[in-house]
Amino acid sequence: MTSPAGRLRYAYNTNGMTSHRLEDALALLADTGYDGVALTVDVAHHDPFAPHLAARTAALACRLDRLGLGSTVESGARFLLDPRHKHEPTLVTADPAGRARRLAFLRLCVDIAADLGSEAVSFWAGVPARGTDTSAGGTAWGHLVAGVRALTAYAARQGVVAAFEPEPGMLVQDCADWSRLAAHVPGLRLALDTGHCLVSGELTPREAVERHAGDLGAVAVEDMPYGRHEHRAPGEGDMDLPAVLGALRAVRYGGLVSLELSRDAHRADTLTGTALEALRAAERAGAGRPPSPPGTDGTDVPQGARTR
Repeated sequence: MTSPAGRLRYAYNTNGMTSHRLEDALALLADTGYDGVALTVDVAHHDPFAPHLAARTAALACRLDRLGLGSTVESGARFLLDPRHKHEPTLVTADPAGRARRLAFLRLCVDIAADLGSEAVSFWAGVPARGTDTSAGGTAWGHLVAGVRALTAYAARQGVVAAFEPEPGMLVQDCADWSRLAAHVPGLRLALDTGHCLVSGELTPREAVERHAGDLGAVAVEDMPYGRHEHRAPGEGDMDLPAVLGALRAVRYGGLVSLELSRDAHRADTLTGTALEALRAAERAGAGRPPSPPGTDGTDVPQGARTR
């Protein structure tokens, strides 16, 4: 739903607040003026494998309600499933037991989202092991399609939106890859991190919003430099934020628009406020911009910046 003023609704990802207790992080976001939180289910915040998950989730739902915060659930914890290997296992892991463990975790994220009344659960593919067949119809894609179909069906039964995020360097790394996956998975939505468009893919951030307006299930808009997967605060990268936020308003996107600043937990006390101010200023600047001509989003893209 849109805000009463018709503006975009902003959230902050808790993976950028790991030096705060979750209850303190939520209070800070509410007091600062955010509309919601992107909850990264992880060891630091709402550990899904710690005791009394159901009771803790119920208490969290009450807390969010009291603070007036909406939510999305993020599944990108780095070492939650394997303390020695980042982001492993995944939906494209060769070991069937590993894939099953990832799918079980994602289903748990869906359960948490259902209990919180969250707008969506965001998840991604993973990086195939060296030597894996990554061609269309190959081993990795077969594993991925099977896992995503199972999760999307489970989420639908729970009344939760399953939003798949293209990640640079993973099997599905841009919107074109997402479209290939979505063709095999009815009901799958797009979790669009607009910064990733500056790293991989043929669409600019604004073009991605405009082309996939009807597919969006979750959106992130942190800044990023061309060609480098570095999540940065607004104004510290090459993103044309007025163009992107203007496009989101133009397509009437009503979901939460989140910031994922996992490298900046040490300055979350001040960055949450300055980042929100920057987003609102960029939104005002982008209001009423005309649709982008094909191949542009109002910025000068360096030669080769959109190549893989």
